[in-house]
Amino acid sequence: MSALKPSRGSLNHALKILPPTLNWINNEFVKGNGEAYDAVCKATGKSVMTSTMANSQDVDFAISCAKKSFDSYRKLSPAERSDILLKAASLLESRISDFAHLECLDTGKPYYEAEIDTGTGIECLKLIGGIMQDYHGNHYSFGDSFGYTTHEPLGVIGAIGPWNYPLQTACWKIAPALACGNTVVYKPSEYTPLTTLALASLFKEVGLPSGVLNIVSGAGNVGSFISSHPSISKVSFTGSVPTGTKVMNACSRDLKKITLELGGKSPLIIFDDADLDDSVSVAMNANFFSQGAVCSNGTRVFVHKNIVDEFTRRFVERSKKMKIGDPMAEDTKVGAIICKMQYDKILKYMDIAVNEGAEILCGGKGVVMSDPELQGGLYFPPTVLGGCTDDMVCVKEEIFGPVASILTFESEAEVISRANDSSFGLAAGVCTKDLSRAYRVISSLEAGHCNINSYNMFPPQLPFGGFKMSGIGRELGRECLNYYSQSKSVYVETGKPWCPFD
Repeated sequence: MSALKPSRGSLNHALKILPPTLNWINNEFVKGNGEAYDAVCKATGKSVMTSTMANSQDVDFAISCAKKSFDSYRKLSPAERSDILLKAASLLESRISDFAHLECLDTGKPYYEAEIDTGTGIECLKLIGGIMQDYHGNHYSFGDSFGYTTHEPLGVIGAIGPWNYPLQTACWKIAPALACGNTVVYKPSEYTPLTTLALASLFKEVGLPSGVLNIVSGAGNVGSFISSHPSISKVSFTGSVPTGTKVMNACSRDLKKITLELGGKSPLIIFDDADLDDSVSVAMNANFFSQGAVCSNGTRVFVHKNIVDEFTRRFVERSKKMKIGDPMAEDTKVGAIICKMQYDKILKYMDIAVNEGAEILCGGKGVVMSDPELQGGLYFPPTVLGGCTDDMVCVKEEIFGPVASILTFESEAEVISRANDSSFGLAAGVCTKDLSRAYRVISSLEAGHCNINSYNMFPPQLPFGGFKMSGIGRELGRECLNYYSQSKSVYVETGKPWCPFD
């Protein structure tokens, strides 16, 4: 704990709920039998705790606990399971500052964002908890006979979360899994496990039985143990396309159910009738939250040729004003990059972009902070690339950093074709005052989550997920419950059974 100065008071909130170990099994914090791991404050690069990650033995134990608790937990009524989620939401809301500070420490994102993320997790718990009380099958009349359907739990859910939105994603996966009567073994990213572990402890406080929710921390090998384990009924994964493909291959061996929320290289289309200042705001929302590490980001910014110069001028001007610094500071808008590997990846893409003819209009180089406490962190500024074309690597591949590529277009048909020319299909956005055009264009875009005159808005009532290589299934909304349950059909004969045989 010595890496954090007590004088930095805001960090004391994070330390209040800092988990003692990196694994939570059978309602207890446990030390793993895997490799030693330092949980690092991303702002400073200093360790805040050292513990051990899970190995295959720990995953087996967690899954056995989840399997053992499944039969009793599934028998709880929907109202009882709903009550657990709503109590968890209420308790998390009362501790939003502590969780947001821990999320800020663990991810490096600005505090205001971490607080928003915690709030969206709370909203998800509330929504799913409320919906569950009215989530039921249907009744069908067949004259003197009838039929009905029920929603049955799947069993033990294996869930694997990302590093960019650890607490939010944990809520998105855990809430529907528990609501439907499943038990869970959850692997957070090895880079950001802390708030998920704190969330598991919170669930114990509101009465979640032992073994129902288990957290195992570790690298990709732990995810592989979960995906290939024969006692796992479904895997829900959020992450990159290459890793998602491996998860799907592992699940195919015994036909596990699967939900995949994968990468994106989404288009944001700005027509020449759009309000310029509002469009710049939308473009900033589409590119610079969480240091650009947002899978749905609209990084391909298509701007009509009539307004591209003025739009670019305003976009660059505002991007330069975003304060980079201590994520705990109130006025910080850009925090720290998650790790050296990701930082180097962003720099590599900058070199490729320049070599291919793109122009760096702002940003493009790492920033060394003047505060000695922050010099161990990795910081990269909001970056705008001009002179981009569709065939450039920076336009085709997901950078996962604060980098926007500006492209020009002339006609509606042209930009729709170019926007859809991608193997990804997670999100899309359109800025225009012409709502008829907006509806027409959105209906033609091959993307699962679309925005009109906004971007990266995810109210929990709306399902979220992608087309094409961006995923399978949906998170959020009432629809997500269908991916954590299975339908059972029952036919009831009230008279003599029909039989054509003598």
